[in-house]
Amino acid sequence: MKNTFSPFRAATAAFLAMNFLAQSVFATCGGGGGGGMGGSAPGGGSVAYVVPWVVTAEGKALPQAPAASLIVLWFPVSAKASAESDMRSSSVLTLAAARCVADALITTDNKTVRAKYGVTDAEAAILIRPDGTEVARATLSKKNVVVTSSLEKVLNTEIKAQEKAITSVLTAAEKKVKAKDQSAQADLEKVWAERCLFPSLGKRAAKGLKTLGINVDGAELKKLGLDNLADPDVSGVRTAAVERIIKAGLKAEIAGDYVTAGKRYKEATELDPSDTTALRFLGEYYRHQTGQWDLAGRVFNRILAQPADPVARAVALHGLGKMTIHSGNFAAGLAKFHESLEVFPLAITYRNLAVYWFSEKETEKAAGYMREAFALEPNDQYNQIFAAVYLAAAGKKDEALAIAKDNEKVLEASYNLAAIYAQAGDKKKAMEYLRRHFETYERYDAVRAMEMKEARDDYMFIALHQDPDFIAMTKLARNAWMIGNEFCDPVSLLASPEAPLRRM
Repeated sequence: MKNTFSPFRAATAAFLAMNFLAQSVFATCGGGGGGGMGGSAPGGGSVAYVVPWVVTAEGKALPQAPAASLIVLWFPVSAKASAESDMRSSSVLTLAAARCVADALITTDNKTVRAKYGVTDAEAAILIRPDGTEVARATLSKKNVVVTSSLEKVLNTEIKAQEKAITSVLTAAEKKVKAKDQSAQADLEKVWAERCLFPSLGKRAAKGLKTLGINVDGAELKKLGLDNLADPDVSGVRTAAVERIIKAGLKAEIAGDYVTAGKRYKEATELDPSDTTALRFLGEYYRHQTGQWDLAGRVFNRILAQPADPVARAVALHGLGKMTIHSGNFAAGLAKFHESLEVFPLAITYRNLAVYWFSEKETEKAAGYMREAFALEPNDQYNQIFAAVYLAAAGKKDEALAIAKDNEKVLEASYNLAAIYAQAGDKKKAMEYLRRHFETYERYDAVRAMEMKEARDDYMFIALHQDPDFIAMTKLARNAWMIGNEFCDPVSLLASPEAPLRRM
């Protein structure tokens, strides 16, 4: 089985992988890929902080303790309204999710939950405890829309109140520990039970228990991160500066200024090491843009080793899964994909599962994963372009070309657009988009060389393989060598000075 393609143009694998001998190629690393920029989050990375709303329809249970220390219930008036709401993006809600504050989007058909909390026609957002007790409601604007800042304030007020109470318990228990009073155990265990909402206090409680000769679960303690790691900021104070830097990096990435983007993302992680959104952007930058998969792996594993919101964890697991599959360890990579979906569903993960199973000739299974991707994000342009390559190869050229024309300005789609035109018999357009991919989209020679090798092997471009211009265009083609069992280390990590900086 051959699975050498980066996630975005890997759509071609549905047909090409069936025609290659696995022993004739090496697995490759790097590549732009990924079906989007800016951390591969829902919405294509158009915002920095993505709130991990869990769609909760009628009959679906609300989040439960201990995974949910607090629960935010959001009652939008329609699917359209929820898709357009600024409740989708909030640094406070996102980072609170790293501390076991669950976010449940209550659909309009969920009459049970709506009736319980007296929500009828107007939008509402309610903070509740795991036992269902209502804490407070966010205020509404004059248009009967939830004021996100009001919800953030409600959440902060409750967290501060709980923190004050639990800190008082911990301080008293620590005094007892110093006096070698074993009665401190009960209070320390009470604080330890709240470790997800208050990681720093949980770590202190673990130390107190250890002094008493009681060891907590090592795996649970490790999830809280390093001793000197601050708790994810739910006040919005630290994240205000971090968000500005992330957005500056995202702006640079979209403009094709990858050097600046990388600097900004790294700066954001250094400003607040506890902010896993910043880490998510940096990890995806290494995986998606520069091909520095050794660095990407370190960042992703760092996310998994500290309190992190579900989106950040899902992106990290997906990235590790993709790189692990490229290393040839398919079973372990697939396991990471499925673990990622359990944490939080991402369209990119479903697309990569489709790629894998198409390459295994499990067509219906692969199609099922594509249907999941479309159901999750029906208007996502990467879903549409991804599928268009399949359509072109299946002979539905008019449909595929219509999609290609609608998305011709999407720079990161250049490889797939080229594949569509190649299958439609338009060599000139195929070469045009391949050139745009190699010379405008890709900026790093280490990645560019592997992409060129990929194109030379790609069955979608078989009509071009003997073309002198194509051969000249892909003259840097080479395979990547693996290091260890996980990641690749490109020879060159500097941006090519020949790469034009314009964005088409």
